[in-house]
Amino acid sequence: MKDLIKTILYEWMNKPLPDTIARDIDLQKYAEARPSKITAITGFRRVGKTYLLYDLIKRLLQKNMREEMLYVNFEDERIPLQTGFMTALLPMFKQLFDKKMKYLFLDEIQNMPEWSKWVRRIYDKEALRIFITGSSSKMSSKEIPTELRGRFLSVDVFPLSFSEFLRFSNMTVNAEAIKYSEEERAKLSKAIAEFLTYGSMPEVVLANKNFKFEIINSYYQSVVRRDIIERHNVRNEESLKALLRLLMNSTSYSISKVYNTLKSLGYKVGKSTVQSYLSHIENAYFMFSLPLFSYKIKNQMQYARKLYVIDNGFINKISTKLSNNYGRLFENAVALHLVRTSNGKELYYWKSTKEEVDFVVKQGTKVKQLIQVCYDATDVSTRERETRALIKASKELGCRDLLIITNEYESTVEEKWFGTTRTIEFIPLWKWFLAKF
Repeated sequence: MKDLIKTILYEWMNKPLPDTIARDIDLQKYAEARPSKITAITGFRRVGKTYLLYDLIKRLLQKNMREEMLYVNFEDERIPLQTGFMTALLPMFKQLFDKKMKYLFLDEIQNMPEWSKWVRRIYDKEALRIFITGSSSKMSSKEIPTELRGRFLSVDVFPLSFSEFLRFSNMTVNAEAIKYSEEERAKLSKAIAEFLTYGSMPEVVLANKNFKFEIINSYYQSVVRRDIIERHNVRNEESLKALLRLLMNSTSYSISKVYNTLKSLGYKVGKSTVQSYLSHIENAYFMFSLPLFSYKIKNQMQYARKLYVIDNGFINKISTKLSNNYGRLFENAVALHLVRTSNGKELYYWKSTKEEVDFVVKQGTKVKQLIQVCYDATDVSTRERETRALIKASKELGCRDLLIITNEYESTVEEKWFGTTRTIEFIPLWKWFLAKF
């Protein structure tokens, strides 16, 4: 064990740091926060958590020596999943380098047993800044272990936003030029199409187009095997994979419906097991779901949940039904951006007997905004359907901020339905992506 720790420590001291591209998330403020807190960076695997750490480390190295900081990647296959490794880590560091450590970076630590208790002890005992990353929602602010409460700040990382996607692609968007330049419109159209088709996982964005779906497929296999099956010790792998196939070809689900479908296909799995599988899938950040908006908790729990995938690339590569469905890709991208920029707001969908609104944005006790996603708003009947649903929900929920996100159509109109007139804004997807929330 000691020889392995020495090897890892010496490797770190000589490890060249890779080039990084700036993200909208800036960890520098967490490195300088007063009082010092443990910073937990969570999100789906391969969304760029490690490179965010590298970017911060490079900036810190301008003021500090490398002997004052330590980075350890717990996905290194040489590291045993034993608490003894962590217990011996810092004493060995002090013995080898005789320096006071200022920064400790622990990458993908969630697989270590008792990791949270160890981090708590180090935080209480040592005067240093601790950054941890993990690809499990068990490390998020919603589910943080009890021993870390009050000592911990959470940073959620998602695939690249559209602005980050443009930066990684060395592209700029000139909103004014788009109005009169065919070339600018073509460039923007190409960027949106690529963003929606291949998604925005950093490595995929930077990859040659011929390899993008191959990389996406490798991510899918990895999350299924490592973050769901192995992490949760799933024994009935075939039922889990069948469930994933069902979900990847669905836009909503209820536990009863999924259970009955699996049962009809011959899979022997209980309803409680299906519920556990769904929890494991969301816990790995692969999918997330939104409940029906209702002031009655019973209704929220009883009705189907709308389903979204962490990145559009998975829909186009894995789904056999929803791939190349631009309406579905639009809505999934909007859902992801809303979650990314939610900042404490709650998200739901709304439904009446005949009408449905894609997104209800609630803050505190008030509904702040109602949003429809409509790829082609130039069709009059489509526009009427979307505005009618918005106005009905607006009347019921007492919200006047009504928005329809479109492919190209842009306008502000007054519409009257159900004896009520409301102002509705239509905005192109790209412009909404780049707006400041």
